[in-house]
Amino acid sequence: MTEPRRLRGHKATATCCIASRDRSGVVATAGEDGCICLFDMRCKDAQHIAEVAQEPISSLSFKPGNEDIMYVSCGNAVKCFDLHNMASPWTPFKSYTYNKEEINQISCNSKANFLASTDDGGDVKVLYIIDIRQHCLYKTLRSGHSSICSSVQFIPWRSWEGALASRKFDVHSYVVITGGLDSKLVMWDFSKGRPVKIVDFGLPDIKNGSNGAQCLNPAFVHAIAVPDVDMLDKSDKICVVARGDGIVDVINIESELAVIRSKTSAKARKGSSSTSKDGVPAVGTGTLDENARKRLHLDYSVGGHAAAVSCVTFSLFGEKGKLIISGGNDKSVKVWDCSKYDDAVQTGGNSDVLRLNINLSKKVNWLCTTPTDSENLVVCDTTKVVKVYSVA
Repeated sequence: MTEPRRLRGHKATATCCIASRDRSGVVATAGEDGCICLFDMRCKDAQHIAEVAQEPISSLSFKPGNEDIMYVSCGNAVKCFDLHNMASPWTPFKSYTYNKEEINQISCNSKANFLASTDDGGDVKVLYIIDIRQHCLYKTLRSGHSSICSSVQFIPWRSWEGALASRKFDVHSYVVITGGLDSKLVMWDFSKGRPVKIVDFGLPDIKNGSNGAQCLNPAFVHAIAVPDVDMLDKSDKICVVARGDGIVDVINIESELAVIRSKTSAKARKGSSSTSKDGVPAVGTGTLDENARKRLHLDYSVGGHAAAVSCVTFSLFGEKGKLIISGGNDKSVKVWDCSKYDDAVQTGGNSDVLRLNINLSKKVNWLCTTPTDSENLVVCDTTKVVKVYSVA
């Protein structure tokens, strides 16, 4: 691995980064200095540097379908900026302050009509769903997590508008996924505001021989990633989970939801009354060996991380979605071959999934990929300098 390219512009630690899908080589980074830096990989220096907050920026998101709009979270606010209007000072054209505490992550759905923001809402852990078109709070999701809600992603292949058009009002058509520091992955029906599936990584993993919950290294969910629709032929309908115990888990979302549907149907045929208080099927949960054949467990035994995994993403370069990239507190980046997921699940062997290991000098805060053949992996570590690597 050659020496990385270094992107300078921040005055403090770089916290996160995103890459444009529409403009090849355009990357935005944010930092603890409250600044956003816009880079064009064809140019040497930052194209724009704008101070947008007096506090650290925790998350960035382009608006799908219109990347001239960028959403920025800082403190308890989500600010909306127009990249066409970057006059100094760069002021937001809209702000949302529904969160009560500091926001951990924001995510926009593929139709660009909903924005999710996660935080630690004190005694009640909350996920906020914002209706972007109506500029109002659409739904507040509670009672899914018992600790900080750290990450959120919409499922892009389950479109609400598609369900409305086909009049198939499946409870699982409107799914958003969250991860938390309670070691839980929660799949929500955000139209009804309730969880439909909870995966608790703190429970014993019978398949892998664990006989108790993690103690020294809790399986906190630090980040999650789901593939875009145009990646599904390479990645399948999965969710990748970055865990605090150094494990990267790959879960087939549709298989998880199918189990809930089948159990609901079976109970209905038997006349079961196992329902929640509002008369709908109770949320599903269970130990980690449930549907284990559809889950891939990437740990140190197959070359995985030796400390907490802080972030995960899919490759935008080459065959989109073929590779999963993870970064961790062990000062390393791992590149996994997602195309071998089915073979690994069927054979139970994960040894061929790791494709590349990149050793760094600092812990990884965040990373993203670009749709270019070179300089396509952008890494924010615990320094103010952003590194860019080339992955073939």
